[in-house]
Amino acid sequence: MVIGIDASRANLKKKTGTEWYSFYLIKNLAVIDKANQYKLYLDREISEELLSAIKYNNNFSYQVLNWPFNIFWTLGRLSWEMLWHAPDVLFVPAHGIPLIHPCRTVNTIHDIAFTRESSVYRSESLKASTKSKRKIARFLVRLFTLGRHDGNSLDYLKWSTKFALRHASKIITVSNFTKQEILGCYQKTKEQKIKVVYNGYPDELFNEKISSVAAEEVLKKYDLYQPYFLYVGRLERKKNTPYLIEALSIVRSEYPEIKEKLVLIGNASYGYDEVKYSIEEFDLGREVIMPGWVEEADLPYIFKSASAFIFPTRHEGFGIPVLQALASGIPTAASDLPVIHEIAGDSVLYFNYNSKKAIAEAMAKIVTNQQLRAELIKKGLEQAKKFSWLECAKQTLSVLENK
Repeated sequence: MVIGIDASRANLKKKTGTEWYSFYLIKNLAVIDKANQYKLYLDREISEELLSAIKYNNNFSYQVLNWPFNIFWTLGRLSWEMLWHAPDVLFVPAHGIPLIHPCRTVNTIHDIAFTRESSVYRSESLKASTKSKRKIARFLVRLFTLGRHDGNSLDYLKWSTKFALRHASKIITVSNFTKQEILGCYQKTKEQKIKVVYNGYPDELFNEKISSVAAEEVLKKYDLYQPYFLYVGRLERKKNTPYLIEALSIVRSEYPEIKEKLVLIGNASYGYDEVKYSIEEFDLGREVIMPGWVEEADLPYIFKSASAFIFPTRHEGFGIPVLQALASGIPTAASDLPVIHEIAGDSVLYFNYNSKKAIAEAMAKIVTNQQLRAELIKKGLEQAKKFSWLECAKQTLSVLENK
């Protein structure tokens, strides 16, 4: 059987959640499957990292599909390829399947937060290199959606999700929470069409066996100093980063004995202006460190060196950074969300993400209560063992083979 994979996201240099999901699935499929043939579809030349992930499996090949636009590659160029050279099954590991696709098409929907909390998403015009191309993009959106949607990112999310749910033969989602959200919001979707396959984490990187000498070198590289609280994820409204800043200001005023600074790792996104405003408003310029995007090979050392990991997200499909923190053996405090309970169980300290004071109290408790810290670390290490990218790949392969 020939399995085609949209590997455009796995091929990006600066990867975050969805991109790492795509990459590690491909890498582990190359480890476990020597029977099927794989074709990776790319929108640019293959990266050394992705090439290295597949080079030991001769059943893997790749094809660069050139496209004159920097948008609609999946909808347009991949559709054209599917029209003439479709594989037996196509797997798209993120939102959006091509307009033209094989009967057997599998799509991963990671979350549908945009249906619940659209206010945390920026509705911006679809990116195009010129004004004329933007007009073409808008025209095509209105044409393909019969005038129901305009050419902006939020509309595209809504339309592409509905299209995938209607036309994909199977949908993979990364938690039971997201599955139930999909069934609740898109009531025409048949439950048997959705398969839950949990994310994993690279246990060769994130574990408790981290060299303290190597960690010191990594911290120097990013100009980081202990002690610090750690947050990893986009710096945006959806992740509730502005509230985390204000919670730190409460810690500073009510718990002066706590000296931890706050390290925010991730790219700026919608709501970043609020993050900067909060830092200035509460005079935390020297207390909040933002290294930006960090090489994944360096992340385990930054996790391991933290006093605690704080995850105040408003909505999540899974929460990979929580898993990375648990595997690293650091105590974790996170939003009291059903999906975090599903993934982390009782191995984290929960707080009300809508309350800055509750976040601050959790931050204080998790660095001062030594018994709690020890319990959370022990439980977290055990909880993390339940997840792996290898198991994720095995279950995904079962869906692709329609077993």
